[in-house]
Amino acid sequence: MDIFKIVDEIQKIDGDAMGRLEHATRRHFMSKIGSKLAAVAVPTVFASIVNKAYAQSAGAIDILNFALTLEYLEDDFYKQANGTANLIPAADKVIFTQIGKHETQHVAFLKGALGTKAVAKPTFDFTGKGAFASVFTDYNTFLTVSHALEDTGVRAYKGQAGGLMADPALLEYALQVHSVEARHASIVRKLLGAATGNASIKSWITGNAGAPAAVYAGEDNKTQGGVDLTGLAGKSDAAITEAFDEPLTKEQVLAIAGLFL
Repeated sequence: MDIFKIVDEIQKIDGDAMGRLEHATRRHFMSKIGSKLAAVAVPTVFASIVNKAYAQSAGAIDILNFALTLEYLEDDFYKQANGTANLIPAADKVIFTQIGKHETQHVAFLKGALGTKAVAKPTFDFTGKGAFASVFTDYNTFLTVSHALEDTGVRAYKGQAGGLMADPALLEYALQVHSVEARHASIVRKLLGAATGNASIKSWITGNAGAPAAVYAGEDNKTQGGVDLTGLAGKSDAAITEAFDEPLTKEQVLAIAGLFL
C-alpha cells in the first residue's frame, strides 16, 4: 500500500481534504508508521486518521455501521471455514484464504473509520437457523452460503453508494470494496458451479436465478436509467440482465442477513 498515493488521490477528489485531515502530513504518517509497525496495521492507522475528517454525518455513520455488520458476518464466516479441517479442498484453499484476508481488512478499515461509533460484532448462526446445518461439514453447502453472502454484499454496497455522495473519499472506498466483493462472488459462483456440476451457475447472474431467492430478487430488471432495454440491439433478455447488478435496499439486506443473526 502506498499511503501517500491514497492521500494524494483523496486530495484530487476533495480539494479541502488536506485541510480537514489536519494531521495527515508525511511527517505525521512517518511518526505513526515507523519501522516497527507491521504492514498489516497500516490500513487501521490510516482509517483512524480518515475518521477525523469523514464519517461525521449521521447518514454516513449509519451506512458504515451497516457495512461493518455485513463485513463482521463475512469475516467470521471465512475464519470459521478456513479454520475447519477437511472442509475446503486443498486446490481451493488459497482462494478462500485470500477472501478471508480481504474481509478482515474491510472490518479493520470500517472500525478505524468509525472509531467509538462502530457497532459491536453480533453473534452469528451460520447454519441459517438450521437451513444450512452442514455449512462447515459439507463443501457444497459452504459454497452455497458463501455465494449468497458475497452476492448480497455486492448488491448491498451498490444500494448504499448514493448515500455517500457527500463523502467522496468514503464513496470511493465503498465502491472499491464493492468491486472486491464482486470478484469474490464471481469466483465463488464458478467454484459452486464446478462442484455441483450445475452449468447454469456461472460467474455472472442471469435473470434472477439463484438461491436463496431473496438474494436475487429484482436481478431480472431490464430497465436502466429509466430506459427499457428489452430487445436493445437484438440482445436477449438474459444478456441484458447479465450486464447489470441490481442494488438491494437496507431492509432487503437485513432480511437476508437476519437469517444468520
